[in-house]
Amino acid sequence: MNRMPHLAAVMMTGVAVLSLLAACSGSPQVQRALDYEDFSLAPGDLATHGLAFVTPSSITGHEQDRQTVAFVFAKVLREERPEIPVVTLAETLSDINAAGMADEYRDMLNHMDATGVLPGDGLAKIRQVTGARYVVMLKLASFQSESSRRFGFFSMRLVTTRIATLRLFYQIWDTETAAIAWEANQEMTLAFDTVKEEMVTFESMVTHIARDLIARMPHPCEDDPSRECPGPSRSPDAASGDSDTDSAVGGS
Repeated sequence: MNRMPHLAAVMMTGVAVLSLLAACSGSPQVQRALDYEDFSLAPGDLATHGLAFVTPSSITGHEQDRQTVAFVFAKVLREERPEIPVVTLAETLSDINAAGMADEYRDMLNHMDATGVLPGDGLAKIRQVTGARYVVMLKLASFQSESSRRFGFFSMRLVTTRIATLRLFYQIWDTETAAIAWEANQEMTLAFDTVKEEMVTFESMVTHIARDLIARMPHPCEDDPSRECPGPSRSPDAASGDSDTDSAVGGS
């Protein structure tokens, strides 16, 4: 009995399945849980007074990711809100080092890690060297990434599900009052199926969250900077202080 036609048909079916799965991969499912609150930040304050990044804090084992978090947030902030003068982390560190404040800066960050408070005298000195009234403190609270096999064909792995969850805190401190002017907290889970060697990268997760949080920051109206209007990437009905949980499909 000639089994070749049957074997060829099975192989063609396998190829078709692989092609279909390859076409369907790469569209991640995104789930968000976001809370934010505006304490004293007026719509035009950031554009008028500027924003400086300081070294983020992080959970143990992710200390090397702190610079990445600050770099991505500053990059997205400049893209989404070009009217705001931004002092990047690299620029802040250079200014602090040039002013001979490295030890004071270390003590300020240690105090922050221990108490959750940025000391007022430290904030005043950051404003002095950077020229920015507002300071961004980012906190990497958690990051998990995993994968699982979901489907097999002839004992071959076809589909791998990649899942990553990231939680970040985002605070804007006012160096004049030594108080938190605006803060947000977001947890995001991103999952997608793939037949390729694709990963959910840490940087892509931070970029997603940065866009979400920056879209919630107070945005001045073009005709009246004293009034708040929805930003370009923010829905008109998103109210300050609300929390939202939603699902969306988007590119990586």
